[in-house]
Amino acid sequence: MASDQDWRPAWRVELIPGYKAHRVAEPVPPLLEPQMPVIAEVLRAIGVDQVGVADHEAEDVIATWSALAAGTVEVVSGDRDLFALVQDPRVRVLYPEKGGMAVVDEAEVTRRYGVPGRLYADFAVLRGDPSDGLPGLRGVGSGRAAALISRYGGVAQMLRDAPLGDADRDYLERAMRVVQPVLDLPIGLPPGRRDRYPADPAAVATLVARQGIRGACDRLVTALAGMG
Repeated sequence: MASDQDWRPAWRVELIPGYKAHRVAEPVPPLLEPQMPVIAEVLRAIGVDQVGVADHEAEDVIATWSALAAGTVEVVSGDRDLFALVQDPRVRVLYPEKGGMAVVDEAEVTRRYGVPGRLYADFAVLRGDPSDGLPGLRGVGSGRAAALISRYGGVAQMLRDAPLGDADRDYLERAMRVVQPVLDLPIGLPPGRRDRYPADPAAVATLVARQGIRGACDRLVTALAGMG
């Protein structure tokens, strides 16, 4: 499990000052913050690896793991930025939706956005992404973004071949550095699946008694056991 050590890293804000700026004003529910260390303690006792890296987001950890892992990689996340990692047949995203988990492979990214998964970051930069505070290029929506990618092959080729003004060129160069998940963090793959769950039954029993969370712990252990 990857975690945000910094959900709005300063280096990304320096490149795009509006990056996730609207979220700063959103208050953290007062009952949520004290639960976070409890959740971390529970996951550790059950045996779920948690990894975060200073000055980076969870998506960067996941991207680095995807680059390191051998074989098929399934990324479970509700973050569309990770569609940029999709690459048939090796990497796909299991994306939670109302109807359940959508399997997002190259064909699904193309069906939704008209571009291959590996070019989703280019698409988001051109179109803009309000959820991340990316303005996009003026006058470019989803259809135009896909058309530009089809014509030029991606933002890198646009920077080389397309007639761009200085402001647009500067935005594209900075935004691509912001949107692309980092693939080379100084981490290794976590140990992964345990032989048994929970990893520390005594610690789980103590937490269950203290926090009254037997049902949640039992459901998680059952789910983990069923993934074998």
